[in-house]
Amino acid sequence: MTPSPEPSILPPPRRISRATLIAVAAVLLCALIWGTTWYGITWQLGVVDPIVSVTWRFGLAALALFAGIAVARRQLSLTRPQHLEAMGQGAFTFAVSYAFTYSSEQHVPSAIVAVIFAALAFLNLTLFRLVHGQKAHRLAWAGAVLGVVGVAVLSGSELISARLGPAAGLGIGLAALAVTSAAIGNLFAWRAQRAGAPILASTAWAMAYGTVMLALYGVVTGAEFRIDPSPGYLISLVYLALLGSVVAFVVYFWLARTRGYALASYISALTPPIAMGVSALFEGARFGILALVGLIVVLAGQGLIIRAQKAK
Repeated sequence: MTPSPEPSILPPPRRISRATLIAVAAVLLCALIWGTTWYGITWQLGVVDPIVSVTWRFGLAALALFAGIAVARRQLSLTRPQHLEAMGQGAFTFAVSYAFTYSSEQHVPSAIVAVIFAALAFLNLTLFRLVHGQKAHRLAWAGAVLGVVGVAVLSGSELISARLGPAAGLGIGLAALAVTSAAIGNLFAWRAQRAGAPILASTAWAMAYGTVMLALYGVVTGAEFRIDPSPGYLISLVYLALLGSVVAFVVYFWLARTRGYALASYISALTPPIAMGVSALFEGARFGILALVGLIVVLAGQGLIIRAQKAK
């Protein structure tokens, strides 16, 4: 008589939670939007002063977000401490960071700027550890490092073929300041969250404060406030303001509040592959085997950061 098989002692496979799926979808949405904005920014350069273009972008974004909050009848007011945190967020996230970003793309290709922004996850982990003593899981650190390494490998051929000239040092320095400023802005965003600021109102006010600071800087430096009436400039302005700013930043800060700034900032490691795909589609760029290897490393890092959230 044939003995009956032993019942399986293996545990059933664990299903991915709905919250994790939503977080992954949010990461991909932001990466898709921001991955295309690098190309959109190049449409803003040439005729209008970069400071003025950034001012128009976040001014339009703030107005759209304020209008959306009013239509939805959501809370718009902030307390004084919340306003102070929104002001700091606006200064570093929307004013300083993007002013340096636009300026850096005048000296180096946008793909190189995107590569430098891949360090945002690592900078966030470092700053939150130094300033607020927050300890991150070792998987989060490993994922952040993989993000930087993967994007560097992915973009290696681009960095070599760019044949960087003397002016490139300035562009790279400006991009490094931009990503550092973005990380500091995340600290203020986290402090606004701790102060109980609603995410929509806090983001809207931060964009408004950033717009005012950019406008004042433009006035002081003698920038000419004008708009290029060409279709390319106007289309890119609307896209960068509504999708690249309102939608992407609201989703980003929601993700940061619910899943942590390490996971949210890893979006900056996923945008270069998309930016390169856009470049290949619209600019005829070609990428080899290194691009595939780098993309695999980037996605592996993303998986480690997601696992770090579950491990915590």
